[in-house]
Amino acid sequence: MKIRQTDPSSPEAVAILQQSWQFLDARFPPEQRFRLDLESLRASNVTFFLATEGGMATGCVAFAQQGDDWGEVKSMFVTSAARGSGAAKALLQAVETCARAKGCTLLRLETGVGLDAAHAFYAREGFVTIGPFGSYPDIPSSVFMEKKLAPDSGDDGAACG
Repeated sequence: MKIRQTDPSSPEAVAILQQSWQFLDARFPPEQRFRLDLESLRASNVTFFLATEGGMATGCVAFAQQGDDWGEVKSMFVTSAARGSGAAKALLQAVETCARAKGCTLLRLETGVGLDAAHAFYAREGFVTIGPFGSYPDIPSSVFMEKKLAPDSGDDGAACG
C-alpha cells in the first residue's frame, strides 16, 4: 500500500471522493453532512492524501489546518474492499505527520452517528469524544472527537506540502 499527497481534483482522487460522498449521501440528509467540496479540498490550508494498492485508489483523507496549533481530519474514507487492510491507519498516520510538521498539537474531527466502525477506529487511535467545535452545530447526528499529538519527532514535513 502507498500513501501519497496528491491533488484532490485528480481523476483517481475524484473517484474515491465520489464513493465517499455516495456513502454519506445514503446515510445523512444534506443539512447533516459537513464534507469539503473539491474547491475547499484544494485550499492552501488543506493537504490531501490518497491510499493506493495495486494501482487502485483505496482510500483518502485530508488534513485542514484550522489554527496555529490544531487541525482537522476531513474526508476520511476507505473503500469497503480495503477495510481491515491498514489503509485507514496509514492515512491517519500521514495526517498526524503532516499536522506535527505544521506545528499542530491537536487533531479534531466530526463524524456521523451510526458510523460505529469509524468511531471505534478513532478511539483505538487515541481520539476521545468531545463537544462541538468551530462552526459545527450541536446536532444529534454528529460525533466530535479530538486527539492530542506528541511533539514533532524531527520529521521535516516533506510529506506535507
